[in-house]
Formats: sequence, C-alpha cells, structure tokens
Amino acid sequence: MNDDFNMSMRKFLKQVGVTSQQAIENAVREAGGPAGKNLKIKAVLTIEELGMEHVVEGEIKGQS
Repeated sequence: MNDDFNMSMRKFLKQVGVTSQQAIENAVREAGGPAGKNLKIKAVLTIEELGMEHVVEGEIKGQS
C-alpha cells in the first residue's frame, strides 16, 4: 500500500473513532447514563465498491 492510501485510511479511521466516541457519550448522557448497566455495541464498516462488510461487536462497561 502506498503512503497516500495509508494516510487517507488513518485519517478516516481517526475521524470514525473521534466522532463515534462523541456520539456514544451524547447518547449515554441523553439517556441519563445507565448506571451499572453494560451497553452492547456494534460497529459496521462497509466499502460498497469492494463488497466488504466488517462488523465489530463488544460491550461498554456501565458507569458506576
């Protein structure tokens, strides 16, 4: 992979990480911060031109 591709991909992934964290924090805040409850989370990344779909599932620990 060339440097331009890698830099472009890293920039995109950084944007995904930062904006996703902000969206999750806002949703938790608006829901009143479900104390003690773990939150199931799923992220889906697609590249239509390549027919690619990547799914990451996990859990975020609830606030004490």
